[in-house]
Amino acid sequence: MNNITNTTLLSIAFLLPFFITILSCRILIPVLQKFKFGQFIREEGPKSHQSKSGTPTMGGVTFLLAILVSTLIYVAITKKMVLLPPLGMTIGFGIVGFLDDFIKIKKKRNLGLTEIQKLGLQGIITAAFAVYVVKYVGTDILIPFFHNKSVHMPIWLFIPFLFFAVLGTVNGTNLTDGLDGLNTSVTMVVSGFFIVISILFPSMFEKQLSVSATIVLGALTGFLLFNVFPARVFMGDTGSLALGGFVSAFAFMNRIPLFILIFGFIYLAEVISDIIQVTYFKYTKKKYGEGRRVFKMAPLHHHFQESGYAETQVVAAFSIATLVCCIIALIAV
Repeated sequence: MNNITNTTLLSIAFLLPFFITILSCRILIPVLQKFKFGQFIREEGPKSHQSKSGTPTMGGVTFLLAILVSTLIYVAITKKMVLLPPLGMTIGFGIVGFLDDFIKIKKKRNLGLTEIQKLGLQGIITAAFAVYVVKYVGTDILIPFFHNKSVHMPIWLFIPFLFFAVLGTVNGTNLTDGLDGLNTSVTMVVSGFFIVISILFPSMFEKQLSVSATIVLGALTGFLLFNVFPARVFMGDTGSLALGGFVSAFAFMNRIPLFILIFGFIYLAEVISDIIQVTYFKYTKKKYGEGRRVFKMAPLHHHFQESGYAETQVVAAFSIATLVCCIIALIAV
């Protein structure tokens, strides 16, 4: 009976945000178009992306609404408060992204919040989450490929580690949002991985959080219908930062932040490629008077685009790579 109940519960947790997101997209996209809340494409980006200029952005509001409503309904019915911290991280970072998107649109430019403003707001949200984790989850983290083996981190080391991992993951999901459906597809696979480990290893992980992951998966599935190439709407920083908040929150609440290096490989690759590109360009410009590049364009997905791969091919390849990485992470549990 419990299995039937759990299956039904997860089905509802998927379908409710799925339909809320679809309905929200159908209502919001025309509104965004009417008020000209379109994406500004940077001139130094891929030439093929110039045609995307004006495509409605801030679409992440639709699946954030679905996640918020669905989670609060679940919490109200079941009284499972454990779902609130990942919700807080998701909505909190989503609000930062919304402010960033809104300023971009209002100022009609590709720059929203300054780096200091964005980092400051993200730091406040991360600090609040860190207090929760230290008090209710602890500072033990699981080690990949050592079944249920963990290492205890002293608070003085754990706090900086948490900040680095959270902000790094959020930055990674933000950079991954560069092609139609890319961030949506990759994070859908990651959410599926979260659901699987929560169900298969109930003694190791917080099983109730499988509902959070299912809600996110349902919301993103509905959003993908409008975000897949050619995208009718972009999630914007509103969505990409929120997804980073969710992924990092789930990882820390289940003590698997080190596993982000595996299942979040694409996020990591996007960040590292961008760091390498910028660092090498500045170094060679200072040394030779002319900036040189390692990649044809950064972050990594643009390099493949500039190498002749179609946008849909890159999205498919990155999604498959994430699936493979999630399988490896499952083995590592």
